[in-house]
Amino acid sequence: METKLTAKEILEHEFKTGVRGYKPDEVDHFLDEIIQDYEAFNKKIAALTEENKRLTEEIEELKSRSSAPAPQQTGTTNFDILKRLSNLERHVFGNKLND
Repeated sequence: METKLTAKEILEHEFKTGVRGYKPDEVDHFLDEIIQDYEAFNKKIAALTEENKRLTEEIEELKSRSSAPAPQQTGTTNFDILKRLSNLERHVFGNKLND
């Protein structure tokens, strides 16, 4: 969204005076308040834009992490582990286990 006026343009705008015109001091005071609002809105928009950018990058990073392949399962079960342990014991201790 693009604004039509900047705070500087509001400040520098000249109004023509007429026979029954507004009081210049009241107009100036009101314009000063508008300028302050513009500046506050511009700061808030900039902060929200930066936060939006940061959060979008964070989302993309999390998406790329979640799409990474999961570690491969070795297919090892408890039965396989017990079988290997039994074979190792037999190799180390030989027939002494049966005695």
